[in-house]
Amino acid sequence: MLKSIPLNKLVASPRNVRKRRDQAADAELKASIASLGLLQNLVVRAGKKGLYEVEAGERRRSSLLELAAEKIVEKNMPVMCLVLDGDETEVREATLAENFHTLKLNPADEALGFASIIETGATPDDVARRFGLTVRFVEGRLRLASLAPVIFEALGAGEITLDMAKAYGATSDHTIQTRVFEEVTESCYRATPDSIRRMVLNSSVRGSDPRAQFVGKDAYIEAGGRIDRELFDNDDDESWLDVALLESLASAKMEEAAKVAADEQGLAWVTPTLANYISHDLVEGLHRVPVPARVYTDDELARLDDLDTAYDVQAAILEDEDSSEEAIRSAEAEIARIDAEVAAIRDRTPELDADTKRDCGMVLTLGRDGVPVLQPQYFTKELVVSPDDGGTMEVVSTGPADKPNRLGLSQRLADELSMQRRDVLALHVANDPALAMDLFVFTLADADSYKFGGSPGLNLNGRAPGGPAFGFEASDAPATAALAELRSGLDESWRSGDTISERFDLFRSLDDEHRHAWLSWVVARTFEASLNGIGNRVNPFHDHLAGLIGFDMASWWRPTAANYFDRVSKAAILDALAEVGGPTLASRFASSKKGELAASAERIFAGNFITEAEVKEAALRWLPAPMQFVCAEPAGEVDKSKDSEPVSSGEGTTAEENVDVELAA
Repeated sequence: MLKSIPLNKLVASPRNVRKRRDQAADAELKASIASLGLLQNLVVRAGKKGLYEVEAGERRRSSLLELAAEKIVEKNMPVMCLVLDGDETEVREATLAENFHTLKLNPADEALGFASIIETGATPDDVARRFGLTVRFVEGRLRLASLAPVIFEALGAGEITLDMAKAYGATSDHTIQTRVFEEVTESCYRATPDSIRRMVLNSSVRGSDPRAQFVGKDAYIEAGGRIDRELFDNDDDESWLDVALLESLASAKMEEAAKVAADEQGLAWVTPTLANYISHDLVEGLHRVPVPARVYTDDELARLDDLDTAYDVQAAILEDEDSSEEAIRSAEAEIARIDAEVAAIRDRTPELDADTKRDCGMVLTLGRDGVPVLQPQYFTKELVVSPDDGGTMEVVSTGPADKPNRLGLSQRLADELSMQRRDVLALHVANDPALAMDLFVFTLADADSYKFGGSPGLNLNGRAPGGPAFGFEASDAPATAALAELRSGLDESWRSGDTISERFDLFRSLDDEHRHAWLSWVVARTFEASLNGIGNRVNPFHDHLAGLIGFDMASWWRPTAANYFDRVSKAAILDALAEVGGPTLASRFASSKKGELAASAERIFAGNFITEAEVKEAALRWLPAPMQFVCAEPAGEVDKSKDSEPVSSGEGTTAEENVDVELAA
């Protein structure tokens, strides 16, 4: 029976089968309901006291409640519901069926849907806002709609993947798209997005192409490959016309090389790629294995010094205008040899113990000279952590039955915490131009050091590194909000220049204060996410920086039910309570249900409970181990200006919103 029920009479059902939520998907649903209203009824069952329990549609109910709290809809708005009157078994089957038989739209259908809305006069921004998506996502789907018809139909039919369709879109030329699609379809070659992208961008390849050098002309011609050669072309300039065939031959040869490398190195697997770098899709979902710091022998260091001296000698020949052509050619060849020997010493693959290597894999790339290169990085499907005592590395299973790390955090929670921890450190660096300048120069200068003591954990290429938790943004965290406010206050008047030269001149015309603010910001935003004690998330240099700055981490991040307690075990919460209040405090909540315990813990660690002063103080300073900066000194031990007093930031939390900044003249 369909019935209109007030929103405030709907409550969550304990029988609902959906126990896990996706924040990004929930945000999309909320935006859609705000824009279009509720398009699908809820499934409910009559409960006690005139209330109705939502058996299917809890995400819709939660979105409506949030919209009611924001006064976008009325808290007692009528909601169309299907009321079930069967027994509990029938109700459980109905809620499972309603969720189980949901089919996500095919990307091709999404593209056509968005395109039809755009045709009515809407903009991509309008579509993104109404559906709770990013503008980039909408524009990406719209680009799919512009693919050659044969490719778009293949995407709709599920014959190619979304990534393959995007690869065909690397060119807007339908003729090239169609030709490459036909080549791939008619051949026995197993195409990948990377290979398709290379093929559409290159209708033919030169003889100097790494794939051509790797396969060899004889093997290519024997397989039926065609070569177009002009009268004065040499082997490097000739055109190899059958790119799909070349890709197939090169891929097969790389597969064999990867198997040989895996056997020789004692690895679980080696993934081959025809690219000369490790792309994100190759290692997505894998963990980078920490390796011992490279230690050079005295002989290696002495040899590097000799090579450095020899390089200077050859470089002087090249710089001398009176050098003969023969001397220049000889010097260039010698420099190439020196570079190769230096690389052989410095880029040697780090060694792991045999037991750990058996669980690891590596990536085999194709060098620009057509020679396969085993990249000196280990990966594993499980998290590998280095023990504190320097012994054998520990492989920690991330399977469903095990915890992904020794601290009992899910991988997603560890990723989100690492991004929030990073923002706190970045904010303080962004407010210290002198430190930012030192970091900038040191990181670039130390990049060619022969001594390796770990990564500084910055990505100084002008762009902010993406966080490990895709789609996550702690917009309600004090540090993240403060960073956003700092960014909005930067002087962007220089962006009005039409050319890079004009923009540079306008930027130089800014006063010292504004240029220093930009320096601090661009350095701070390059910090990579890190955590204390979490395998490859550990970065001692971040801890060292925190110690130099001396901020109070507990003033910037507090554990809540949403960001921590709901997502760790009940035992972990009780352990935290015992840390600040002893066994007595923990025992008071030992019989609580997990949801109630998480809510109570949030109040306790926000200081919103009545207890002894020392227990409350300990609770307000408590942080889970991963969020701590182990070298950081408490803020009370660092001289602070009167402008950096902590101020209230939400319910029971404080935030140092003003960090004392002393700009260099």
